[in-house]
Amino acid sequence: MTYDAEATRRRIFDAATAEFAAHGLAGARIERIASQARANKQAIYLYFGGKEKLFGEVVRSKVDEVCHGAELRPADFAEGVGRLFDWYRDNPDLVRLLLWEALEGRGEVHGEPERREDYRARVREFQSTGVVRAPDGPEGTRVTQDRIFTVLGLVAWNFAVPQLRRLVLDEDDDDAALARRRASVVEAARALAEAGIFA
Repeated sequence: MTYDAEATRRRIFDAATAEFAAHGLAGARIERIASQARANKQAIYLYFGGKEKLFGEVVRSKVDEVCHGAELRPADFAEGVGRLFDWYRDNPDLVRLLLWEALEGRGEVHGEPERREDYRARVREFQSTGVVRAPDGPEGTRVTQDRIFTVLGLVAWNFAVPQLRRLVLDEDDDDAALARRRASVVEAARALAEAGIFA
């Protein structure tokens, strides 16, 4: 049987995603990741360069997934926000990873220049496709950035604080609470689009 480096790398990545989401960067253990991935610790260092770099790569990959997994288009902006909501619901690791990064990162973001450029590219895409109505030039870029961040907050907050969602909505059934929140978020996105703020 031949060694499949890519399969090993993928197993390490998947195990690391679960480990970091559950325990954060400080609480994660390379031994547990290696055991879960059926790999040795040396493979983790070889493929990813260590725990901090592995954490950074996991976060960046998850952010990239959401950027490509829930497309926002001018023609169906509100429905796109609903798709984004569904993506967060079906992929709960991203919010946990971002919260761990905020709590443990001391203001530092692994791979910040690359991640910042990823967001700049996304903003340019939103501007060029007309998802956000904004003036040309630097002012329009700022407007687009602010509006994208507003939509991300409108969606992600529902998953960042599930206990608060349950308390504020006075809803013991999480599925019912999420259904209510999804409908409300889509309604808000539709209102923003109709007001000319988004497409």
